[in-house]
Amino acid sequence: MGVKLEVFQMTHYLTFPVAMFWIASQVRWFEDYVIQHKKELWPPEKEDQLGELEEFRQDMK
Repeated sequence: MGVKLEVFQMTHYLTFPVAMFWIASQVRWFEDYVIQHKKELWPPEKEDQLGELEEFRQDMK
């Protein structure tokens, strides 16, 4: 029983990191999932926001 458990543990320890690396290196998944969520979390700045920020910087100087 002990040898089978050790073989299972070693298989798990080797398979999990390889599987995670394989999943993370999929370009389609990265483009569809990660980039989409990045756009949702940090939407692109608008031109008027950039102007207000620049005015604020000038006022602070």
